[in-house]
Amino acid sequence: MTEQSALLLRKQLAELNKNPVEGFSAGLIDDDDIYKWEVVIIGPQDTLFEGGFFKMRFITEIWHPNVAKNGDVCISILHEPGEDKFGYEKPEERWLPIHTVETIMISVISMLADPNSDSPANVDAAKEWREDPNGEFKRKVARCVRKSQEMAYD
Repeated sequence: MTEQSALLLRKQLAELNKNPVEGFSAGLIDDDDIYKWEVVIIGPQDTLFEGGFFKMRFITEIWHPNVAKNGDVCISILHEPGEDKFGYEKPEERWLPIHTVETIMISVISMLADPNSDSPANVDAAKEWREDPNGEFKRKVARCVRKSQEMAYD
């Protein structure tokens, strides 16, 4: 990691502390390591995830087409820059140095509201989302939201 990236991240953290962004809270796990953050995403209003408190790399259980069962988030903005070897994503959709912690978090929050089942990290959740979003998918999400609330208030 470079000194320049550390400086940029410290600047972004200071800006987030000074001007918090609705929908998430972010901070360092250890004040001595600028590269390890804890982020809590608040489930967006008017979505199945409303009211939930989810941690990135989703430590909190979450049922979503774009979150692998181990909690890894799969969205274009987090993928390595350059060409997609599978030809699914355009280079400009992938990670770019202009992205900030804020733009990445806004993308993740948007992902909660609008799953991409065409390129899922969780195939089972994607199938349920496509075939019956208000049935089994909705029930599993509701259970995850309840569990996240219990964890947040413990």
